[in-house]
Amino acid sequence: MNRYSKLSLLAIAIAAAGTAAYATQGGMENDAMAITKAKIPLAQAVTTAEQHANGKAARAEYENSKQGWAYDVEVVSGAKVFDVKVDADKGTVISSAEDKADRDDGHDKKD
Repeated sequence: MNRYSKLSLLAIAIAAAGTAAYATQGGMENDAMAITKAKIPLAQAVTTAEQHANGKAARAEYENSKQGWAYDVEVVSGAKVFDVKVDADKGTVISSAEDKADRDDGHDKKD
């Protein structure tokens, strides 16, 4: 094995070890597992968002925002769509905004 191959293998091993150590320290927490720490259930957050925007939820996500862990609920009310953030600990609405072009998420294709 030549010198460069050995150095490459050493670099890969160091990077893998660092990534594993970072993950075990909670730096790469899985959102699906994080929801178990929420004080209010997803169903309650969806109900709160639906009542706030006077519509029906079309999508809901659990995410870490600037305000901490929150539910991001997309609510359809008539011909309008609202993005409603609900605090995962208090169950209160953090923010609500009309999503005119539905650009909030990456789920939509751009034409």
